[in-house]
Amino acid sequence: MTVATEIKDPSPEKLLAPVLSAFWDEDRSWTLDVYQRHEGYEGLRKALAMTPDDLIAYVKDSGLRGRGGAGFPTGMKWQFIPQGDGKPHYLVVNADESEPGTCKDIPLLFANPHSLIEGIVIACYAIRSSHAFIYLRGEVVPVLRRLHSAVREAYAAGYLGKNILGSGLDLELTVHAGAGAYICGEETALLDSLEGRRGQPRLRPPFPAVAGLYACPTVVNNVESIASVPAILKNGKEWFRSMGSEKSPGFTLYSLSGHVASPGQYEAPLGITLRQLLDMSGGMRPGHRLKFWTPGGSSTPMFTDEHLDVPLDYEGVGAAGSMLGTKALQCFDETTCVVRAVTRWTEFYAHESCGKCTPCREGTYWLVQLLRDIEAGKGAMSDLDKLNDIADNINGKSFCALGDGAASPIFSSLKYFREEYEEHITGRGCPFDPARSTAWADHRTEVNA
Repeated sequence: MTVATEIKDPSPEKLLAPVLSAFWDEDRSWTLDVYQRHEGYEGLRKALAMTPDDLIAYVKDSGLRGRGGAGFPTGMKWQFIPQGDGKPHYLVVNADESEPGTCKDIPLLFANPHSLIEGIVIACYAIRSSHAFIYLRGEVVPVLRRLHSAVREAYAAGYLGKNILGSGLDLELTVHAGAGAYICGEETALLDSLEGRRGQPRLRPPFPAVAGLYACPTVVNNVESIASVPAILKNGKEWFRSMGSEKSPGFTLYSLSGHVASPGQYEAPLGITLRQLLDMSGGMRPGHRLKFWTPGGSSTPMFTDEHLDVPLDYEGVGAAGSMLGTKALQCFDETTCVVRAVTRWTEFYAHESCGKCTPCREGTYWLVQLLRDIEAGKGAMSDLDKLNDIADNINGKSFCALGDGAASPIFSSLKYFREEYEEHITGRGCPFDPARSTAWADHRTEVNA
């Protein structure tokens, strides 16, 4: 396996760092036999030889940051769990991946579920938990079945259950399928849903580390965050820090999608650029150029072709005016109408709003009405300022980050493509042909010719 230590080298073998995805292409990669053939559960053995406090310090020193969007240090989150409080502690893995463009956790679970299970056992040993949960998006039934199969294998092999590997650690793992609500990706809404209530964000404080699942101390981590831990234990924190940047070390999964020649998962050190990813993957689809893209899914402010060389780590993307988020790199070429794309994203957020707070519930509804009018050529110039004003009344004022995510594409699209909005208004309609932006558009043109 080749690991990148210098991301400026243009050759793919130096740019990519396949760790979680190292053997996805092997036959039956999701099975315990294949995982153990690649030194699976060796990280767990090393972890069990340490004290829980030393293990937390080790993960903290590695610099691993949460891969679910916020980038909060994983070891620090574990450290927040109070010890000696007499309460049960829980680990909840957030596998409710459902944001437009985000598609890293589901492939990971489908191809290599044991990396997550091993990481769960390590994390539970660290935070002194005897019960963990995986909250999976309910629609992905094939992944649910594969995850259940992997959990059964782990129980049968002694990696779950009573006295794991003779360490005295007892751990039960529950796989829970959600009901398809995007809001349950928010950690406190997820906890409410897991408890059997309607998924809505909770008022904080208290934070989950103090009063989470069943009002007990709880760590909520993303799938990729937990799945990355075994490799750190197996190979060492220095190995992990040899990749990426000082403040954003390690490897991660970048999900390249949209109008690109070769969409897919690209595992590379943090700090790689979109230009490097496009160069190695064949670029945009033939005959087209990049117009705009998202660095971390639809909830992050969009970038343009001017940002191709922005380092894709937490600091680099933040300094450029967006967020790394889930590294969902949606790339759109010049055939795409920005107004149409933003309208579709906003319709998603309006539909998925839980309705608990007024700014998000009412604001997303009115954003959709204005955007639909503009797209249909019924808008007025004053609507652009109104869009900005409504988005401003949502951003930072809603109960959770869903409202902020809905406002982000509004702000950034008006910043970079205000003239395109104005063209919809003055031209009394959309100047783009939606059929040209489809994946099969060029093929259809060739056939007709």
